[in-house]
Amino acid sequence: MKLLLLTIVGFTALVNADVYFKEEFDDSWEQRWVHSSHKGSEQGKFVLTAGKFYGDPEKDKGIQTSQDARFYASSAKFDGFNNEGKTLVIQFTVKHEQNIDCGGGYAKVYDCSVDQSDLHGETPYKIMFGPDICGPGTKKVHVIFTYKDKNLLIKKDIRCKDDEFTHLYTLVIKPDNTYIVKIDNEKVEGGELEADWDFLPAKMIKDPEAKKPDDWEDNPKVDDPEDKKAEDWDKPQYIADPDAKKPEDWDDEMDGEWEPPQIENPEYKGEWKPKQIDNPNYKGPWVHPEIPNPEYYTDDKLYKFDEICAIGFDVWQVKSGTIFDNILITDDEDHAKQVGEETWAVTKAGEKKMKDEQDEEERKKREEKEKESKDKEEEDDDEEDEEDNEIKDKDKDDEEKHDEL
Repeated sequence: MKLLLLTIVGFTALVNADVYFKEEFDDSWEQRWVHSSHKGSEQGKFVLTAGKFYGDPEKDKGIQTSQDARFYASSAKFDGFNNEGKTLVIQFTVKHEQNIDCGGGYAKVYDCSVDQSDLHGETPYKIMFGPDICGPGTKKVHVIFTYKDKNLLIKKDIRCKDDEFTHLYTLVIKPDNTYIVKIDNEKVEGGELEADWDFLPAKMIKDPEAKKPDDWEDNPKVDDPEDKKAEDWDKPQYIADPDAKKPEDWDDEMDGEWEPPQIENPEYKGEWKPKQIDNPNYKGPWVHPEIPNPEYYTDDKLYKFDEICAIGFDVWQVKSGTIFDNILITDDEDHAKQVGEETWAVTKAGEKKMKDEQDEEERKKREEKEKESKDKEEEDDDEEDEEDNEIKDKDKDDEEKHDEL
């Protein structure tokens, strides 16, 4: 009975989830996806593959960037929806099996007006989410929302995964104006939309009428009025070297008037400054008073997008090889987690095992090659020694024959 109850509960959760889009990529994927030609000859090609290492050769197939230093732009449309009153979940997997040095791994969500065949970096989007890597300094997860025609970047720094394996990225946007970012089904960031993006004007602003009083003392220390500079303080920094002597061959007419070289003055004390004492009139730092911002307003629907109709990958990559897969757009966070466990979680162990085996095989080949190279060097050295010995023997024979003569 317990097993039956669990099955029913799981089935109910699945039925209650609205799945707006799901793509796990198979041989017919190009019937659903449109490639942009905006960049012409600089446009890279996506290819269907599971890559060099995987858990399952068929289930792990995704679309991979296949050409270095190219722009990639491909998208798929679905029935448009708006998420008013609902949770919105965007999820997909990214595998940088090329050990990416610089390039995007993010997805963009569009409305129904998007021109798929002309998709490019300036095409307006609703949400941009996913990893971006460029050198050691940029290894972040982008979460960008478009609000009133402005692209708003998250104010927090979310670090992405930067290894060669498949990772699951999940963005959850809730109707209470909160959000969660997950990597590999684990929460890595979250909070309030209003706090972590500049959707709205600041609630409080500095009072434009307030000014720091002229007599406000904000320096904790002041010069000691009793401190006086010593009479013998002012000494030059450099003086003529008293030990220097005019060279005997110095000709004033030819070389000009001789002057001794300059050296540091041991009596030089530097610039004089009076001692510092506590400021008796110190009032502390002046804090600019704030007032409520008259331009501030509230919006209890920051989470809402009037129309979501397409998802695509619009990225630039220096070194190709990234594989995108397991795309899901739904209104159910638990369902997204379940799909992640059925896709990414199932394949990760087999993927790592295959990669480790390949690395071990490469290591053995490398060691074998190094050994062959070393053996060849030793063999060449032996041959050189034999040739040297033959030459020495011949020279000795020639000497003996010469002595006999």
